Amino acid sequence: MSDFHWYPGHMAKARRAMEEDIKLVDIIVELVDARAPLSTRNPDIDRLGQGKGRIVLLNKADLASEEGNRQWIEAFEQSGVQALRFVSKNGEGMKNVKDLLAEASAKKAERDKKRGIRMQRPVRALVAGIPNVGKSTFINAFAKKNVTKTGNKPGVTKGKQWITVSKGIELLDTPGILWPKIDDPKAALYLALIGSMNDDAINTDSLLTELLRLLQERVPEVLLEKYGISAEDEEETALIKAAVKMNALKKGGEPDTDRAAGILFEAYRSGKLGRMTLEFP
Repeated sequence: MSDFHWYPGHMAKARRAMEEDIKLVDIIVELVDARAPLSTRNPDIDRLGQGKGRIVLLNKADLASEEGNRQWIEAFEQSGVQALRFVSKNGEGMKNVKDLLAEASAKKAERDKKRGIRMQRPVRALVAGIPNVGKSTFINAFAKKNVTKTGNKPGVTKGKQWITVSKGIELLDTPGILWPKIDDPKAALYLALIGSMNDDAINTDSLLTELLRLLQERVPEVLLEKYGISAEDEEETALIKAAVKMNALKKGGEPDTDRAAGILFEAYRSGKLGRMTLEFP
């Protein structure tokens, strides 16, 4: 599945920077996509974050199944990492995150006091995650103001930013990082499906084939109702049916299959076709 290998040069630089940044913080807040929590983790975090406090946020939890969310929270906690369900676009779960960080801040202040440290600095948390996983949206919601740039395309965050969100807490925003080579074809597929790679960096024909196969397996009744696509339809037939059903037609009435494909991708990624967890612990 070489169509899905992608590692822009700016990410190599960001990865090196993170090795230095992680030394400056007390806690790592890692955002993953709840639909594919394993595939959207950066494997360097476990190695670099040894000895640091850890919180994993299952972001976009509203796009994953509740059973999937439950299983992943349990799996992370069994490995010693605190995990929370989260939806950055509306701040759902934010209170739980703030409570955890406030607790960490209080514990640090107590430790400093016992050591006789009079000038107490805030708890510093590094916010990390792969591209397009919602880090900047999370930080803006936490700080209750737009302090970082956001976008629906990977790679919007360009450089390191310290953000003071309360008297006792500072957040460090970093650019998204994706590892150099994705050895697991399924992980590469999941990253491409949920939009963690720029669409112009992958073979969208291959991706469309996989998307249709996934939807025909998981939500056949929704496909039939919304787009007239049956579970047995080949890709070309499916796109023609969808284009006709949605009135996506070119001049002269010919079905616009490219437009139909784009609508299918948008519908899947936005959750309009239902909540789907792609991988389980």
